Amino acid sequence: MYNFRAHCIAIILGLPLVSFPAMANVTLAPLFQDHAVLQRDLPLPVWGHADIDEHITVTFRGQTVGATTDQDGRWIVYLEPIAASSEPADLTVTGKNTVVVRDVLVGEVWLASGQSNMNRPLLSLPDAAEVTAKINNPQLRHINIALTANPDQAEDVPTSGWQLATPEDSPTFSAVAWFFAVELQRKLGIPVGIIHSSWGGSKIEAWIDERTLKSATAWPAIDERWQYMIAHYPTIEVDYKAWEKAEKEAQAKGTKNTPPPLLPRGPGSQHALSELFNGMIAPLQPYAMRGAIWYQGESNWQRPTEYAELFPAMIRAWREQWGLGDFPFYFVQMPNFDTPHDPTNRGWALLREAQAQALTLPHTGMAVTLDCGDPADIHPQNKPMVGQRLARIAEAQVYDITGDWSGPTFTSFTREGATLRVHFDHVDSGLISERTPPQSFEVAGDDHQFHPATATLDGDTIVVQSSTVSEPVAVRYAWSNAPRANLYNGAGLPAVPFRSDNW
Repeated sequence: MYNFRAHCIAIILGLPLVSFPAMANVTLAPLFQDHAVLQRDLPLPVWGHADIDEHITVTFRGQTVGATTDQDGRWIVYLEPIAASSEPADLTVTGKNTVVVRDVLVGEVWLASGQSNMNRPLLSLPDAAEVTAKINNPQLRHINIALTANPDQAEDVPTSGWQLATPEDSPTFSAVAWFFAVELQRKLGIPVGIIHSSWGGSKIEAWIDERTLKSATAWPAIDERWQYMIAHYPTIEVDYKAWEKAEKEAQAKGTKNTPPPLLPRGPGSQHALSELFNGMIAPLQPYAMRGAIWYQGESNWQRPTEYAELFPAMIRAWREQWGLGDFPFYFVQMPNFDTPHDPTNRGWALLREAQAQALTLPHTGMAVTLDCGDPADIHPQNKPMVGQRLARIAEAQVYDITGDWSGPTFTSFTREGATLRVHFDHVDSGLISERTPPQSFEVAGDDHQFHPATATLDGDTIVVQSSTVSEPVAVRYAWSNAPRANLYNGAGLPAVPFRSDNW
């Protein structure tokens, strides 16, 4: 289906347009472009369009595989698994015409997705000029997927094309994905490719296919909010130029202008239900890859119960759609942020808990970032540490590289008079607190009222108590929006926030 909005965005961003005519020359799916990285050691699907009943052959590194297009002009072949290779090769597709994809490497491919904190590029960092000037690594490659919302599942999407890590191209790379990829490439010594597909301000509902979303128990509430949004927000692009002109004139006169027009939040926006999946994920499937990294949740913090259902549902759906089994899926737990819109001061803590529930799925991992955030900025600048922590999980769980990958994780507590002794996993390297005794612990009695507690390190455990709670029955750690969280293990990884209660 032709997507006019995506076409316009591509033109504005200067992205190449790839189209699939109904009756035309052989074309390839959007990820098969010069400088691509293909996934090692997995069957390699290659697909595209051509004339109906046209015979297609694909040749790559000594393999030649053929297929005939179906009644919609679609074709797909599967190459046998190939070992990693830093030597460039051509991938040649032949039908009535020949398409040659040049400088193709084989290594590790990861999808990076989410909202603005995944979307923010290297050029947004304070030291961007210094960082990007030193980048020169042709073995590390990155492709940006254009911001594309589509009402139907698309087969095509504009992209930046595969870009090599150079001072010229790297400023537009996702910062989190870049630092993740750098760590992997440094440890593995083979090519790494990042498929970056994220959109700032997006909710998780936009990244889930329609069938999965409508099967959720939260669907009636989601649909009700969506219908309200459509009714109360414009569904066409608003003209900000007139407003900006009026704003400047008002400032010059010392008067007040009217509020800015509402942003479009209907179909075609990053809020549209399932439309980011349709436009920015579906066209990528079933490209062979190792796994995915995810940084999203800021736009869902007000509804943690829904997120606890939707997030695992999305992971399961993506895995089923890709046909790669339970591929690794690693995500960033929300950092500390003092949101001004939460009188409870617990909303982000509940969202972090909802995120953590996805760890019940196999081959998942969570990077804790309470110490990487900025209470005053929803877009914290410490992207290097976030990417590196995601990489540590992948190194341990996928690539069998030894080393700590998780901070202390609550397992249980025991009552000792007026104190509670808290036990943890992932403390083989010990427990440490940064500069001061452990902070942000709370305890409660049978009245369910939590009070600040003093905490003392005792070997691999923490002993907590409060003078106002003589018989504690529950303990919490870092259970607020922007806690002062200073508990780590000896590897320098922060403790996972937790609560022992389910109140």
